[in-house]
Amino acid sequence: MAAPGTQHRNHCPNCLWSRHVDDVPGDRAADCAGSMEPIGVSVRDDGEWALVHRCTACATVHVNRVAGDDNPLMLMRLAVRPLALPPFPLEWLTRV
Repeated sequence: MAAPGTQHRNHCPNCLWSRHVDDVPGDRAADCAGSMEPIGVSVRDDGEWALVHRCTACATVHVNRVAGDDNPLMLMRLAVRPLALPPFPLEWLTRV
């Protein structure tokens, strides 16, 4: 089955991890070749979701399109991570 965004995929559709091979999308010029960890999702102005990857070797961050057959459970886990691990104690929300 051909799903949107799968023709130029740069990540695994199951685990969402990638490999650091590009300096600029599509150039294959990166010397690093480290593993790119999916660390979050971003929503573009048109509503399309994008994966945020960070290289485990050099800490470079890239944003890449979500493909139509990406694992929806893994995408949702990334989307709710900030709610599950807030940067401050939730009790602070009740302070006036």
